[in-house]
Amino acid sequence: MCGIVAAIAQRDVDLILLEGLRRLEYRGYDSAGMAVLDDGRINRLRSVGKVAALQALNREKRLTGQVGIAHTRWATHGEPSERNAHPHICNERIAVVHNGIIENHESLREQQKAEGFRFTSDTDTEVIAHQIWKYVDQGMPLEEAVAAATRDVHGAWAIAVIDREQPDRLVAARQGSPLVIGIGLGEHFLASDVQALLPVTQRFVYPENGDLVILERERMEIRNAQGEVVERPEVRSEQSADEASKGGYRHYMLKEIHEQPRAISDTLEGRIVNNRIPDAILGPEATTILDRIRHVQIVACGTSYHAGMVARYWFEELAGIPCAVEVASEFRYRKHVVPEGSLFVTISQSGETADTLAALMLAREIGFEASLSICNVPESSLVRESDLALMTRAGPEIGVASTKAFTTQLAALMMLVIALGRRHGMGSETEERLCRDLLSLPGLIEQVLESDEPTRAFAEQIAEREHALFLGRGAQYPVAMEGALKLKEISYIHAEAYPAGELKHGPLALVDAEMPVIAVAPDDALLEKLKSNLQEVRARGGELYVYAEEGASMDEEEEGLHLIRVPPAPASVAPIVYTVPLQLLAYHAAVMKGTDVDQPRNLAKSVTVE
Repeated sequence: MCGIVAAIAQRDVDLILLEGLRRLEYRGYDSAGMAVLDDGRINRLRSVGKVAALQALNREKRLTGQVGIAHTRWATHGEPSERNAHPHICNERIAVVHNGIIENHESLREQQKAEGFRFTSDTDTEVIAHQIWKYVDQGMPLEEAVAAATRDVHGAWAIAVIDREQPDRLVAARQGSPLVIGIGLGEHFLASDVQALLPVTQRFVYPENGDLVILERERMEIRNAQGEVVERPEVRSEQSADEASKGGYRHYMLKEIHEQPRAISDTLEGRIVNNRIPDAILGPEATTILDRIRHVQIVACGTSYHAGMVARYWFEELAGIPCAVEVASEFRYRKHVVPEGSLFVTISQSGETADTLAALMLAREIGFEASLSICNVPESSLVRESDLALMTRAGPEIGVASTKAFTTQLAALMMLVIALGRRHGMGSETEERLCRDLLSLPGLIEQVLESDEPTRAFAEQIAEREHALFLGRGAQYPVAMEGALKLKEISYIHAEAYPAGELKHGPLALVDAEMPVIAVAPDDALLEKLKSNLQEVRARGGELYVYAEEGASMDEEEEGLHLIRVPPAPASVAPIVYTVPLQLLAYHAAVMKGTDVDQPRNLAKSVTVE
C-alpha cells in the first residue's frame, strides 16, 4: 500500500526521490520521508501529509548525496505522524523503508526491547531496522544482514536499506509486495511501481518473491531465496513519463473518465479478427486450456469484484457456463469444493492486490484446472503467476477511484466469455454480434461524455444529501454497486446499492424525501419490473434520479422523477455504457463538496497489504 523509491547514482538523488514519491502518492499520502547518505552521515527529512510538504522541507534544507531512500505512507501500524513516517533509522547507521506488513512485529519488538533497542515509532517497520543493525554490528556485509533479518520476519515486504558504513551500495528485498529495479547509465533505482522511475529510465527488472537485490552504481546482483545469484529478465517499458500527467484536466479522475473510449479501443485492438476472438490473445496455451474448461471461478476485490459480478451474467446467459464470483479476502479463508474443469480468473488493475494474489496461490493448491488474470500491468505478480493473461491496456490510472480500469476489465471479460462460449454452444452469428457490440463501445461512451451537463445538475442535488440509494436489475445491479462505491469513496456520501426487486425486503424503510434514489434503466426485458420498483419509491415520497435509454417509456412529467436519457446500447454492453454517467455523477458531487477527488481520505490505489 505504501510507496518506496531509492537510488544510487553519480549525482544528487533528492530530486529523483521526490519526483518518484510524487508519482507514487496514489499509494499513500498520510506522511512522507526520505534519507540520503552524505559525508558519512544519514540525513533524514519526514513530514505528515502529502509529498508537497516534504518537498517544501527539502527546499528549506536540501538533502544532498548520491545514495538515498524515500517513502510515502499509508498507515497500518501507528497513526499518521512524523515519528511514524519512514525511513526508520537504527543507531544512526541503518535506514529502512518498507511496504507491507510484518506479522510477527510484536514478538520481535519485545525481544528487541529486552536486548536494549530503543523504539521511536509505533510501526511494524522499525523492527526490521533493528534486526538488520544487529547483524551488521556482528560484522556482516549489508546484504548478508538484510538476508538474515528477512529470515527472522514473517509477512509481506518490499524493503530498501542503506548503511552509513557501506555507502556504495543499496540493498533491497522482496516478499509479497511489489518492487521494480530501474537501470540507468552508471546508476540504479528501486521503486514500488515503474511510474516512479519513468523520468529517469525505461529499462526495468522485476525481482521475484524471496529475491535479495544488491545495487551499486555500475553493478547489480540478484540472489534468490536460496542465496544463489540469478538473472531476471530486463523489460523495456513502453510507457512515457508524461502519460501520468493530468493533461489539462482538473483531476486525474476526470482525465481517466474521458480516456475510456481510447482505452477500450486499445483493449480491443488486434483482438477482434473478422468479428471473432482468437484464442491466442490469451496466451500460447490458451486453446488447450480453454478446451478443458467447464466452470469459471472469478476472484477479485473492490471495483474489480463488481466487474466479475457483471461477467457472471454474461458467462451464464451468453456462454452457458456456470460462474461463481467471490471477494478475494473471503475466498482465502474457507474450504472449497472445486468443480471439475474450473478456470480460476483473477481481476486486478495493478496485479499486486495482496488478497487476490494470495487467493491465486491457494487456487494452485486445491485443484483448479488453470488460472487466468485480467490485469493492466503486464509485469505484475498476478500476470507472472497465472497460466493465461489478458491485458486491459488501460494505461496508467492514477486516481484512486477506478474508472477506465473497470470498463476495460469488462471489455476483456466479454472477450473471454466469447472465447469460452463458442466451446459451449455459442453460434458464430452470436459471436459476430457480440464482437460488433464491443466495437461500438468507444462511440457510445463518447456520446455519454458529450452529454455531461444533465449529470452535473443531478450532482448538485445529490451533493447536498448525506445518503443515497442506487438501484439496478440483472447485470445492471453490479453497475449500481459500482456507482454507489464511486460516490461514497470520493464524496464521502453514504451510498448503498440493491437489486431493485429487493426494495420491499428492507431498504424501502429508508426512503423519504431526503434519500435520493439513483437508478439505471436500459430498455431491456426487466424495464417494466424496474418501473414498478421505482413507483414504490415515489409512493413513499422519494426523489428518483433515473438514467433511462432513449426511447424507453418513462413518464418524464411525473413529479419527483428526474430523467437523463442514455444512448441506446446493445444489451450485451449496456452495463459498460451505464457505468460512465455514474462515474461522472460521483466526480461532480465530490468536486461540489470540495473533497480530494484523486486521493480520498483513508484510501490508497493499490492494496498490497492484507
